Amino acid sequence: MSTRTEIRRRMHARRHGLQLNERQQAAVHAASQLKMAKAFINSQRIACYFPCQGELDLFPVMRLAWEMGKNCYLPVLGGIGARRLWFALYREGDPLSLNRFGIPEPVSKGRKLLPARQLDLIIAPLLAFDVQGNRLGMGGGYYDRTLSFLNHHRRWHRPKFFGSAYEFQKINALDTQAWDIPMQGIITEEKLYLC
Repeated sequence: MSTRTEIRRRMHARRHGLQLNERQQAAVHAASQLKMAKAFINSQRIACYFPCQGELDLFPVMRLAWEMGKNCYLPVLGGIGARRLWFALYREGDPLSLNRFGIPEPVSKGRKLLPARQLDLIIAPLLAFDVQGNRLGMGGGYYDRTLSFLNHHRRWHRPKFFGSAYEFQKINALDTQAWDIPMQGIITEEKLYLC
């Protein structure tokens, strides 16, 4: 079985190897998969992300959400050392700035930032997943820390936690850590997996 480091390295390379038109097609197909998900249909506040390092682009998902009258939020890093995410409302054309990792996020000055528990659905990027809902992220632990309350309070019905990936990022089984937050679903360009 591959180590988490080896899996990350392999998936990074595969994502970077995709052509622009392949990424664009995958993004449109993934949005088509998600629009049939009950968790998406029943959600009003949906957290997405802007892609970096070859991640699946969720802009078609955001556009679909806006067309359905839903609100989209983007993650905003907490202070240095906080390693938690907050979420800012985003509308197409809103000003963005690069965070310390070079990822665009809404300019948060004067904006209300929501904690994760006030969202209905959070869609996170990942490097690898299995169909049991296990996720291998970039290694920073931001989503796991932000959503840690889900592991301690089984009565929480929201937010639903989905991952987004290319189909090739699916592997047979991921080893898990005690702090990993399981996903309830994964969207790829080919399929919606419900866990």
